[in-house]
Amino acid sequence: MPSRTRPLLPDTIAPSWLVVQLFGTLFVAATLLTARENQPWIWVVYGLSAVCWAGFVATAHRRPVTAAVLLTVSSVLPAAALGWAQDSSAVLLSLIAIGRFATLTGLSVAAIITVALVDMALAVASTALAGGSLLDAAGNAGFMLLLGLLGLNRRQYEIQAIQAGRLLEQTRLAQAEHARAAALDERTRIARELHDVLAHSLGALSVQLELAEALAEKSDMEGIRNAVRRSRRLANAGLVEAREAVAALRRDVLPLPDALAELAATHRRDHQVTVDLDTSGAPRPLPSAVVVSLAGVSREALTNAGKHAPGQPLTLRLVYGTGVVRLTVTNPSESDSSACPGGGFGLAGMRERLALAGGSLTSGQRDGRWQVVAEVPG
Repeated sequence: MPSRTRPLLPDTIAPSWLVVQLFGTLFVAATLLTARENQPWIWVVYGLSAVCWAGFVATAHRRPVTAAVLLTVSSVLPAAALGWAQDSSAVLLSLIAIGRFATLTGLSVAAIITVALVDMALAVASTALAGGSLLDAAGNAGFMLLLGLLGLNRRQYEIQAIQAGRLLEQTRLAQAEHARAAALDERTRIARELHDVLAHSLGALSVQLELAEALAEKSDMEGIRNAVRRSRRLANAGLVEAREAVAALRRDVLPLPDALAELAATHRRDHQVTVDLDTSGAPRPLPSAVVVSLAGVSREALTNAGKHAPGQPLTLRLVYGTGVVRLTVTNPSESDSSACPGGGFGLAGMRERLALAGGSLTSGQRDGRWQVVAEVPG
């Protein structure tokens, strides 16, 4: 549709091409009304030139090639009769057509200059053949050259306006596509983080319920009670993490050092223990999946340390390596407290959390201290 394919020009009342063609038509009509000619064939030339101008106006936006040919004829005819004309009507008709022809953006500059030179040559030749003054012929040719140059200047302005309109439309399309991509990325982040929370929580809960069902078949009431208690703890922990995930989705994901600092401060306040955070390497933006997985591992490790090594100091070390981010949580406990089934998801849960981000987990004793080391590409 024209309203979509044609860029808007900076006109406040009407399109510039409409204004030019309206005034051009008025000038052509005024020239014909004020012409003083006694030679019938000159009137025929004027009439043909006016008809060609009218044809140009009628076909300019539907058939641009036909319109350009008609406008060329409209300028050539009066230029060829200029030497025998008794007044300035011929040169005025030629000037109007040349000026408009030079503004056509669909033609090359070479084509415009060629038509202008033909008109100038015809003006000089007709004046010489009719025995007129060569000075008058040169003056008329100079006016034609001036109108052609003014038309070319206007043409350049319109081309720049068209290019600006196209650039603006491309910018709008790019902004719309960027907004769409950002929305898709955000939906993917939400889906990933909810999956991180719900898939593991519900999976662990399903295992405990299957265990309770198996114990029921053996009439092991004590085992059933323990399985139900673990299921309840898993459900409560899942609800807490789900609430935290939803709350996190309402705001931007914090940078990983800030997220770890927030977890360390919370653990320090709640358990009244020393929690040191050490960061090395050049911090860089990380995908939300990496931030969420490492923050989740840190939260789980701190929670288990609080349960199984209460009152003991903890150390979190974050290293930005080449193509990898490493998080080490160290506590003085000599047992695998993170693997205790009643203390949360344990090492298996941490591994599953990291696997969602393409990472891995190792744990064990080192220098009499228990370490959990999480590595994620990033």
